[in-house]
Amino acid sequence: MTKSLLLVEDDRALADLVAFHFERAGYDVVRTGDGEEALILVDEVKPDVILLDWMIEGISGIEVCRRLRRRATTANIPIMMLTARGEESDRIRGFETGADDYVTKPFSPRELVARVGAVMRRVRPALAGEQLGYADIEMDISSHRVRRGGEPIALGPTEFRLLKHFLEHPGRVFSRERLLEAVWSHDPDIDARTVDVHVRRLRQALNTGARPDLIRTVRSAGYSLDSEG
Repeated sequence: MTKSLLLVEDDRALADLVAFHFERAGYDVVRTGDGEEALILVDEVKPDVILLDWMIEGISGIEVCRRLRRRATTANIPIMMLTARGEESDRIRGFETGADDYVTKPFSPRELVARVGAVMRRVRPALAGEQLGYADIEMDISSHRVRRGGEPIALGPTEFRLLKHFLEHPGRVFSRERLLEAVWSHDPDIDARTVDVHVRRLRQALNTGARPDLIRTVRSAGYSLDSEG
């Protein structure tokens, strides 16, 4: 199923870059750099997801978000905010206004595509499809297949579930306890050391051929799928 995305960004170069990556990922992208036009386009396009810059021409992105959440026809559209404002108070304001997620510039376009997919799976799962991806890793959930750089990767069931969880939350650090909850569902026979074993197995499978390691170990915190690691 083709997904439609409304991109509200007045930086032409950035908008070109973001649109390129989302179109390559199979999205139909409609663009504007103006807040008032964005409110009109939402009704015309009926997008499945909105990428909304905070600082845009006309009505600000935060006000566009607020108005969309007040309208019954647009209240449930997933909204990802893009902004250079990285202060905690700004992030809180964005979430309180109704944003589903928040990305601070500069960002990785490929990570942005993955995070938008994660938001759609959480907010509107019927639209998300059966594909997950990050960097050069691709996962087909329905066929239970994984590829990296186009090459098939053989994973056991546990490593598959573990990678799926990472792909659904790229860049987020998970403690061993959180991974146990998400992947093993509190199995009493599993302890935190088991997580380390399966992460090691997952790394070995993904990193054949001297590929860069995308699973970052965060000391005293846990693990993260992170291309910057």
